Amino acid sequence: MKRFILLLFTISLLFSCKNEPQKLVKIEGKLLPITEKIESVKEIDDFIKPYKIKVESEMNTVLSYTPKDLVRTDGELESTLGNLMADLCYQRANPVFYSRTKKNIDFVMLNFGGIRAGITKGDIKTQNAFQLMPFENNLVVAELSSEKVLELADYLLKSKRAHPLSKQIKAIIENNKINFKINNKSIEKDRTYFVLTSDYLQNGGDSMNFFKNPVELYKIDYKVRNAIIDYFKEVDTIKVELDGRFIKK
Repeated sequence: MKRFILLLFTISLLFSCKNEPQKLVKIEGKLLPITEKIESVKEIDDFIKPYKIKVESEMNTVLSYTPKDLVRTDGELESTLGNLMADLCYQRANPVFYSRTKKNIDFVMLNFGGIRAGITKGDIKTQNAFQLMPFENNLVVAELSSEKVLELADYLLKSKRAHPLSKQIKAIIENNKINFKINNKSIEKDRTYFVLTSDYLQNGGDSMNFFKNPVELYKIDYKVRNAIIDYFKEVDTIKVELDGRFIKK
């Protein structure tokens, strides 16, 4: 009788385990800080060493020179670094865009937060480009309607930040209104504009929703960082000023 009861209990237990769905109850993690107490492995160090030397050599390669510090905070609505970023992207991307479409980019708009580091006076190295733009963002051209460009101008009016704008733009805020001109012309109704930006912003990053759903989207296949590096390689000494492209009266 005892054997029968034990057998019946065992069978019941097996069936109950089989029918009961398995659920994750708890996950435990452990923090393993990397400190000097962790000893390196010679075999791994020896394997990595030649690659490390090559990377450090490339990062320390001098590309250009700046006679002054370049930062994103030396102006209220524009900055030397922002002006440089927008203008160099135009200079590098427009020939590519024109060769494919026979059209010119109207202007460039990037975002203040996308400038991740400044460049101090002196030699500009490859590592400066990676510090300035650590992300894998690509340049794209969004064809925007005049209504979308007006939204862009309104965004600038409300944000009041030094978002990088290329020299084709002249924007003036006065009496809480913005006078926004492209190549010295007011925004024309019933025409479209080709605006160079990053794929991150084109997807609505930094709440720049006016870039979403453009009339047409053109991919340049050119990373922002690569444009920076290529520009620095071509220009011996960087000359950039605050030129009043975006001001408040």
